[in-house]
Amino acid sequence: MVRRVGFAAFVIALTVPVAAMATGTSQGLQMMRNWVSSDRCMQAAQKKFPDYTADAIAQREAMIKQCLASSNLPPREAIAPGKP
Repeated sequence: MVRRVGFAAFVIALTVPVAAMATGTSQGLQMMRNWVSSDRCMQAAQKKFPDYTADAIAQREAMIKQCLASSNLPPREAIAPGKP
């Protein structure tokens, strides 16, 4: 009986830190929210300007830049045609 209680306590002691790490830190959660917001800006711009002409790409990049700025998100590097 004592061995079972000791073993159960040992297993719980091992799983609690792992469960706490799985829920994430506040910084990690904020980073994930920022990525989701950034992805939404890019999806909206792609939906509004789906063509791959130079004009559409420039308008898409301007829309992404404006959306990121209005959401207080960091800017990203522009995607230029022909750039590796």
